[in-house]
Amino acid sequence: MRDQEERGEGGVRLPLHGITVLDFSQYLAGPSAALRLGDLGAAVIKVERPDGGDACRRLALADLHFDGNSALFHAINRGKASVTADLKDAGDLARVEALIGRADVLIHNFRPGIMDRIGLGWDRVQAINPRLIYAGVSGYGADGPWQGRPGQDLLVQALSGIARLSGDGGGPPVPAGLAITDMMAGAQLAQGVLALLVRRGTTGAGGRVDVSLLEAAIDLQFEHLSVWLNQGGPMPARSDVANANLYLGAPYGIYPTADGHIALAMAPVDRLGVLLGCEALAGFPIGEWFARRDTIKQVLRDHLATGTAAHWLSLLEPAGIWAAPVLDWPALAAEPAFAALHPTQAVRAPDGATLTLTRCPIRIDGQVLTNGRAAPRLGADRDALLPPAGAPA
Repeated sequence: MRDQEERGEGGVRLPLHGITVLDFSQYLAGPSAALRLGDLGAAVIKVERPDGGDACRRLALADLHFDGNSALFHAINRGKASVTADLKDAGDLARVEALIGRADVLIHNFRPGIMDRIGLGWDRVQAINPRLIYAGVSGYGADGPWQGRPGQDLLVQALSGIARLSGDGGGPPVPAGLAITDMMAGAQLAQGVLALLVRRGTTGAGGRVDVSLLEAAIDLQFEHLSVWLNQGGPMPARSDVANANLYLGAPYGIYPTADGHIALAMAPVDRLGVLLGCEALAGFPIGEWFARRDTIKQVLRDHLATGTAAHWLSLLEPAGIWAAPVLDWPALAAEPAFAALHPTQAVRAPDGATLTLTRCPIRIDGQVLTNGRAAPRLGADRDALLPPAGAPA
């Protein structure tokens, strides 16, 4: 579809060169899986409704738009192509089926049963192209009483228990500030696609992979949930002070200082007392670091508030204590460590305008992967990529 898929902008031959992905999905989970496959060299074609296309085109954050669509749409769909098709129209459906016959992967995030009603369910698509990898992402899976619920990230965080993990004890549930279940489900879908592509290379047969936001959210909690599944009982309590992990004792958490905040991970409380000059911490033996974590954390909190973040870190980091300043985006972007990763890239619209986005976090053969094409305009590639009516599947 373009040279970038073969070699990448850095000249490395990309591992998914020659693979064609049809992306029928909207919003974040499905498109993020297709995005990652595209970053790895696949040619990704969005199949969109003629009347507006992917709803994410209009989902603007902070009213930021680029090339007629939301910047968020470009962040999750950069480098893709777009064809429009009315899947309720027999002619368009036949043309899409012909495209499916030439594709390697199909990704969708319709609610369970919708693809079957359209005429593009697993059985039909497998008959069209037995080598196709059929990848679906839903909110809550194909079975069970929740399958009809809206598959939206915040709702899944609420239903899955994730929102009960953050925030201090006694406070309200706190969701993650990112669409973590969407992005995790997308990553798991991409993993499943890659596994089936490997199997196809051995057997020649396609396959089906399904994930859901709820299953992704449950898996994301495997550490803590595994403990509870074996111990039972009520929900474990959040720490009342500097809560950051249900099952870890003091000092694990984030603490205010005189001019900011610092994070403290696992560390011996008595050694912290010596390093920080806080004699009160010497009175807590190791057996109490969990049982009396709130008392210990309160002592730490009050002591750390008397000095600056830089002062405390100058004592802790040379001693090998796992500690770090809590940065905001401006502070992060000013760090040499940020620049050293080259974590952003510019994408270019057809009119030459540019937008700065994050890049693929994967390196292949040591090469950073970037893709300078903005997300496609709606239907921009229909004539070039959608087979003419009557083309064989």
